[in-house]
Amino acid sequence: MEAPLLRRPSTTPFPSEPSIQAVPARSPANDSKPKVAERSTGRVADVLFRVAIVACALAVIASVILIVGVLVVQSRLSLVQFGFKFFRTSVWDPVAGDFGALPFVYGTVVSSLLALLIAVPLAVGVAVFTTEICPLKLRSAISFLVELLAAIPSVIYGLWGMWVLAPLLRTYVEPWLARHFQWTGLFGGPAYGVGMLAAGLILAIMVVPFISSITREVMLAVPQQQREAVLALGATQWEMVRMGVLRNARVGILGGIILGLGRALGETMAVTMVIGNRPEIAKSLFAPGYTLASVIANEFTEASDPLYLSALVEIGLALFLVTLVVNAVARLLVWTITRGMPSRAHG
Repeated sequence: MEAPLLRRPSTTPFPSEPSIQAVPARSPANDSKPKVAERSTGRVADVLFRVAIVACALAVIASVILIVGVLVVQSRLSLVQFGFKFFRTSVWDPVAGDFGALPFVYGTVVSSLLALLIAVPLAVGVAVFTTEICPLKLRSAISFLVELLAAIPSVIYGLWGMWVLAPLLRTYVEPWLARHFQWTGLFGGPAYGVGMLAAGLILAIMVVPFISSITREVMLAVPQQQREAVLALGATQWEMVRMGVLRNARVGILGGIILGLGRALGETMAVTMVIGNRPEIAKSLFAPGYTLASVIANEFTEASDPLYLSALVEIGLALFLVTLVVNAVARLLVWTITRGMPSRAHG
């Protein structure tokens, strides 16, 4: 039986079948419209983003200008009545309508400087311990506990100062200081427990976490090669920390101190509860005092006379000016330290 012959399929399509034609490829010119649309959408997004960012920056500047304007307008009566004498006199008599802010400026500056005098060595020591000496397992826990101090409300610090710190100062600390250091004139007079010393200690505790946190972050940013190079030259651990770490981190540490000072200048409730609230200028740290923030907190709700209210608002303006002067001096200090350093040291 013969096998059927296999016939080669014809390459010619049947007349009834439609022929399949290749679709021409899209030329680059055909893609121009979608790309242009995408680019125009991107330009709109960039413009909106730029406008939003500029608006945010202008909002901050406008807020500062608005605050200053409100303070100046609301304190105009006191400014016209007393002029610059308001900051040079120490009389505060709401009944007679005679006001002077010098005791409040004095109390603010002294309590803040005392707080920094106590807090800076403690905060730098904590930062050095957590970055250079503390075991790795304990560093996070200790750093968290130190930073937790910043989360405690100031009124809690004030209550602790009234019930714990003030009795300790009155019973033990201030009598001991009076016996050994009364010759300085800073530790004389009756030991009340509340006063400038108590306010300085409370502020020191409150600003320690700010200074310590920034100092620790700056020290961690110092390259490890700096430490290894100093140790390779035969330095001790203390010399390595002093020359290899602290010297390179001093600008950042100064920034942390400035932040702590700003925190101390504006603190209200805790200082109000332990400083004694007496508008006087005394050399002794045992004596009660007053600050710019605490006098506003204490007497603003009682000010019924327009001149009295205007004087309190001018005290707020004075607090703003003191903060401005402190930041200007701090920036000058930063400039004197960094003017001879290479630009890479500022990072």
